[in-house]
Amino acid sequence: MNAAERERAITDLKQTRDRLLRATSGLSPAQMQFKPAADRWSVAQCLEHLVTVENRATDGISNALREAPDSAKRSAFEGRDGDIVQVAGDRTNRRQAPEAVQPSGRFREDQLVREFEAARERTIRIAASTEYDLRKHFFAHRAFGELDCYQWMLLVAAHSDRHRVQIEEVIASSNFPRSAAAV
Repeated sequence: MNAAERERAITDLKQTRDRLLRATSGLSPAQMQFKPAADRWSVAQCLEHLVTVENRATDGISNALREAPDSAKRSAFEGRDGDIVQVAGDRTNRRQAPEAVQPSGRFREDQLVREFEAARERTIRIAASTEYDLRKHFFAHRAFGELDCYQWMLLVAAHSDRHRVQIEEVIASSNFPRSAAAV
């Protein structure tokens, strides 16, 4: 990972964090739990999913960095960082989250934003401080195949932006409670 890539990863992670925090700022518990339909996630469920996925991704990055670089490995998206960001952020293609990262009520509403901030801070810290070349360490994504750890950073940022858009859709729902007293 060169200096420009490091800066891009850090910038993407910070910008997507800030957009998500703006989207969820000041929501009441009722607003956090509101679901626009039985088969749709609430804001709280989106946040829980993001925390779970990001923690698993940073665990995977940390584990991959403990291993020696493998020059035989290649990313399924080699030379196509923009494609991984585009595919991860595309809301027109709905995906079913694996059971392990589906929301299950792991956190209370008042913990979710702090948990997200902590997970994101950990990811940013790795991007900013690792001395390893993230381009030379890999682990597989269940849908996208082998990715280098730099691409995982980009994927984490794009994934949170995907769900930020989903959160904004929930909030824009016609029956979204506009005040805490509405539900």
